[in-house]
Order: sequence, then structure tokens, then C-alpha cells
Amino acid sequence: MQTYLTFYLGQSIYGIETSAVEEVFFLPEVTPILEAPREIVGLINLRGEILPIVDIYLRFGYHPLAYSLTDSIIVIRYRTRRIGIIVNQVREVKTFPITDISKNLGYNREEEEKEISLQKGIARTEDNIVVLLNPESLTLTAKKNGDRDSENLLNININELEELKRESEQELQELRLFLPNISPEERAVLQERSLALMSQNELLDTHHFIPLAIISLGTEIFGIDLKIVREFTDVLKITPIPCCPSHIVGNINLRGEIITLIDICGLLALPWSKQSSQTKVVIVDLESLVIGMIIDEVFDVLLLDPAKISSIPTAIHSVKDEYLQGATTYREKMLGLLDLAKILTSGGLIVDEAI
Repeated sequence: MQTYLTFYLGQSIYGIETSAVEEVFFLPEVTPILEAPREIVGLINLRGEILPIVDIYLRFGYHPLAYSLTDSIIVIRYRTRRIGIIVNQVREVKTFPITDISKNLGYNREEEEKEISLQKGIARTEDNIVVLLNPESLTLTAKKNGDRDSENLLNININELEELKRESEQELQELRLFLPNISPEERAVLQERSLALMSQNELLDTHHFIPLAIISLGTEIFGIDLKIVREFTDVLKITPIPCCPSHIVGNINLRGEIITLIDICGLLALPWSKQSSQTKVVIVDLESLVIGMIIDEVFDVLLLDPAKISSIPTAIHSVKDEYLQGATTYREKMLGLLDLAKILTSGGLIVDEAI
């Protein structure tokens, strides 16, 4: 048996051996470095040590994916080498029998095997194929002419990082600025995460913390538990369903899976959401129920200490209390924590009527 941490990257599922994984945290601000290997999108200060951040898509030779606040960093160590990789969403730890891992991919790999392959094999699950990555290969980078030696990136100290950042600031604006088009509010979130990673002298015991996404519905902000969230996505085409209540928005085709979209604003006594040419949706997977929920924006993802959850204050009593699990503070604001399980199972949203 072999154990892997699985994660989404684009529309595919990948796995990395848990023995090579040190920690996982949400995407902070990354400082790009000129002349670094192309797949190294920049560096971060992780508790006083410099950590190169790698985009696996660039390593594969693909165009990079658009980064977002819901992305995560997985820190990988192989022997003395240590990097962070950007992933869209961490899924779960899976254990595969060695007999279920195939190394014969059905094509000629004689040329590839002269170098260390990025893939260790393919694992099969009941409903997916998982591409298993090789930590030894991931922690090696291909140096091209003009690139800074990737091994030397590990030896840059904090002062040198700040010096590089100042000296190349104008060039970075033109060449390699990390997430150049995000809003000032989103940039502030990344910077807050970076400061937190710098200041942590030791790993926090966060195993009992609640993974939370901060979303908006109209003018209100809420927290939703990420444990039952499969993914966030943008939807271009919605197919209306005839003879359904107003909270049933329609169906979408998500990679071959038909999913029904709902709008919970009416249930929460809020104005109905406004649909646009690119509607934002959160896909919720609650036991056997998979459903899409329309939202306006995703502001942040974080780990919430349960001790910081309080009873519902008067300030947010405009929302129906029965669908809130409690409240907490977020950037000096009070927000309610939505009980999605209750909303979806007993909120009167399920339609079970004959036409």
C-alpha cells in the first residue's frame, strides 16, 4: 500500500507521496525573481527560510493556469531539496494498493527514461484516474541559458530577497509580476498570508481548525465550510428548467456531469443574485447530493479556530438565524457562518413535485 495526498490541477487529479509532503497552506503573495527557471514563479519567506514556488503546468510545458485566492501551496521535500507547488484544490489522502498503480502508460518512454520522469505512474479509483507525481523530479528544475541556478535560489537570504525585489521592481512590472490583475483587496489578502508565514516560528496545530471560504451574496459576506465544497467555478451557459420555483436557476454541464444550480438568497431574505455572462458557482458535495450554488464573489479561504466562533450578534440578525451556525470576525467585520448542510437538506429548496 502507498499513501498519496491528492489535489486538483486544472481538470485533472494528481497525487504526491505523503512522505514527501511537509505542509499545506493557502496561496500567499509570491515575489517573482528575474532569470529564475521558468517554472519557478517566485519565492516566499517561510518562517525565515526561502521557498521556491513552482507552477507544475509550466514544468509540463503547458501555459500556466490563472491563479486565485482559493489556490493552495503544497510544500514538498526530497532529500535536501525543498519547493512549494501551486495547486487549485487539495482533496484528500488516498491509499492505493501497489497493484492498482500502473507504470505502463501505453506509449514509448525510452527517451523519457533517460531522465527522471515527472510521473511515477497512474492510480485508478472508482470514478477517477489519479496521476502520481515523482517528488525527486519535481524538486529538480531545468536550467536554461540566462536562468539563475535553481540551487542558488535556496541560498538567497531574506536581505538578498528584498534587494532583488527593489532592484528589479520596474522590470517585474513588465516581465513577471505575480497575479498582476487582482484587486487591491485581493492583494491585501495575499500580503496578510505572507506576513503570517514569515512570523510563525513553529508549525501551528491546526488539525482541528475549520477550512473556510469567505463569499459574498449581494452586499452580505458569509463563511462556508470547505469540507463539503468540491470546487469553485465560473459558468458561461445555464440551461433553464421549465416549471420550477425561482430558486432553481437551471442546469449546467460541468465536465460531462449535469448539475442543478440554486440561488439561496431568497431563503436568507436577501435580494436575488444577478446572473452575468460569467456566473460564479460553488459546487457542494453533501453525501449523495451534488448541487451548484450561485455566489457573487470569493474573497478569501482560511483556517478558522473554532474558539473564535461566537453566537449570532444583533448586527447580522437580518439573515434567518436558523441557517447560521454562528458568527466570527473577518478583517474587522462580522460575518455569519452558513449551515449549508441544513440549507440544502431542510431549507425547502428540494423540488419533488409532478408536473
